[in-house]
Amino acid sequence: MAHKEILLGKTLAELESLCQALGFPKFTAKQIAGWLYSKRVSNIDAMSNLSLKNREILKEQTEIGCQPPLQVQTSTDGTRKYLFPTPIPVKNAPTHPLFIESVYIPESNRATLCVSSQSGCRMNCAFCATGSQGFNHHLKAHEILNQFYSLPEAGKLSNIVMMGMGEPLDNTDNVLKALEIMTAPWGFAWSPTRITLSSVGVLPGLKRFLDESLCHLAISLHTPFSEERAELMPAEKAYPIEKVISLIRRYPWHHQRRLSFEYILIQDLNDSPNHALATAKLLQGLACRVNLISYHEVPGKEFRKTSKERTDRFQHILLERNIICTQRKSRGEDIKAACGLLAKTR
Repeated sequence: MAHKEILLGKTLAELESLCQALGFPKFTAKQIAGWLYSKRVSNIDAMSNLSLKNREILKEQTEIGCQPPLQVQTSTDGTRKYLFPTPIPVKNAPTHPLFIESVYIPESNRATLCVSSQSGCRMNCAFCATGSQGFNHHLKAHEILNQFYSLPEAGKLSNIVMMGMGEPLDNTDNVLKALEIMTAPWGFAWSPTRITLSSVGVLPGLKRFLDESLCHLAISLHTPFSEERAELMPAEKAYPIEKVISLIRRYPWHHQRRLSFEYILIQDLNDSPNHALATAKLLQGLACRVNLISYHEVPGKEFRKTSKERTDRFQHILLERNIICTQRKSRGEDIKAACGLLAKTR
């Protein structure tokens, strides 16, 4: 049996093309978009302003494409980690189920969803559990959006961060399409200021993101020294941090579009005063902030978390040099939901 076309993740233009192919009036596309992205319906029968005949035709050819989470784990701090299926066709089997994890982080005045963009990751960063799992596949736009669409707490969300499994700008087409749907007036109509994308700095995708989206950007830095960064993050060899920052400097940064750098502090590796001084020099003149993150220890890896004293000293050096610097509070470490710990792919 032929696979049905999935509605979730379609742009308005794609919905218009679909409606034309099915013989529907053009305005039906906006009606379908409203049911998908405004009302987040789970079945086509709920689209009550479509004629019964057109709903039957739509059901024969398409499906919503939403998938509820298979599992949830709750941390002692209230963080919740959700497991979502991402079935893809493989040879000699109708589907091969792979999985991704998303993290819901409630706070007193906000609620954030950490979204995945790939099953696994190709970046192979030395400190990251996701990279150690290898790469399975790029998530389609509907698989990215489903993490928000099918989240039980979706109505409580104030922010989305694309900091889950995978490198978003290694999957640029699907990620940018998902961001378009998230922010378009016919889509979920979120302000770009509520969304942050995190990247190691994949230059071709980064340029497209900066040109085509107004969402916030977070660059994974972790050390200011290129040779050392290449050992921690192999992507440095193809996309040197100096070239990444050179590109970033061509764009305006302000409160409507923020720039930040993520820096995981690892004991006796990248937490010295010399690292802090070099980081300040590298970022000099940029309107940005540095987020210091505790390393979350991954079984089988030799890295260790740095001390609070060394973290405070690192922050102080940056603040003295007029670099806004904060320490990010770890959330969900007990359920392996914290930064660098997402790893469920099968």
